[in-house]
Amino acid sequence: MKYANITGWGKCVPPAVLTNDDLATFLDTSDEWIYSRSGIKERRISHVTTGGLSTLAAKRALAAAGLDATEIDLLILGTACPDTLIPNAASFVQKEIGADNAAVFDLNAACTGFVYGLSVATAMIRSGVIKRALVIGADRIPYFLDYSQREVAVLFGDGAGAVVLEATDQECGLVAEKLGCDGAARDVLAARDSGTIRERFAGIDGYFDVNFEGQEIFKRAVKGMGGAVSSVLEQRQLEPEHIDVLVPHQANIRIIETLMKRLRMPAEKVMINIEKYGNTSAGTVPIALCEALEQGMIKPGDTILTAAFGAGLTWGAGIIKWGDRVTPLQVCDEELPENDKSALELLAPWIKGCKAAAAARAASQADE
Repeated sequence: MKYANITGWGKCVPPAVLTNDDLATFLDTSDEWIYSRSGIKERRISHVTTGGLSTLAAKRALAAAGLDATEIDLLILGTACPDTLIPNAASFVQKEIGADNAAVFDLNAACTGFVYGLSVATAMIRSGVIKRALVIGADRIPYFLDYSQREVAVLFGDGAGAVVLEATDQECGLVAEKLGCDGAARDVLAARDSGTIRERFAGIDGYFDVNFEGQEIFKRAVKGMGGAVSSVLEQRQLEPEHIDVLVPHQANIRIIETLMKRLRMPAEKVMINIEKYGNTSAGTVPIALCEALEQGMIKPGDTILTAAFGAGLTWGAGIIKWGDRVTPLQVCDEELPENDKSALELLAPWIKGCKAAAAARAASQADE
């Protein structure tokens, strides 16, 4: 039987930092209010596109694996924020890295996109259809946010992470997974006018109607991820104490702590970086995986548990049996293009537009 070993990994987080104090300059909020409810201190705002973040993460993952992009058979970009719908965003990454021999597609499972992509690529390697795959999770959710609403605007940041999978006879890589979706609750987390359902030439250009029902999302996230985690542990006949490292979706510290309590998982076994990046959606799991490796949390042969949930409401969990190598074979020296703007300066047009949209809505309601 073939397995899909993770042989390369890379992340890309943009340099512009948006702190809680920055948000307090235009929202009725504070560092204490945000941190106590979410565990977030700061997040990154990108000066490049989703494709730009994905490309650098991919190059770093390829370098870590010691591979040329032409050796990749499949490229999956897990994202809810593609730069283009036609053509797909994955084709841009293919062009930029030179993965000329790869089949490519976008996969939208929102925050669960990387976990879904890892499952799909692993299955194709197991089947013998391909030998090497590049799986990327990348999002720019801040693009959609209403910066007049503090409850949602404070939660998200930009970022991307990627892994390389290679066929092997050794039992390693993703060895158990459970994916699902709670479609009946799809509206509790949604950019409701972000697709072709949006009426053309109507409304305020650039404004998205985002619905975020925090308590309902929390309840269903805990249920969905918890059930998926129980399933993958049962598949491998493992108890929580057999898990060496937990790499959860970084959406809210309270959700992570609830999962830790359910699994009786000590803090030293859990990779948490939400304080630095906020929720980067499909980017959270691969970024956290990269940082767990950078910090020496993952050792050869370790058993890793990951879990995520996202809009849809999608959810998923997986057991990863780590291979023999925890250090990169090579290092990619490339960086993002230089940026001379602060995070607040990058956001300024969006903040202005959202305030204008809020004023227009208030005036319309007053006329009614």
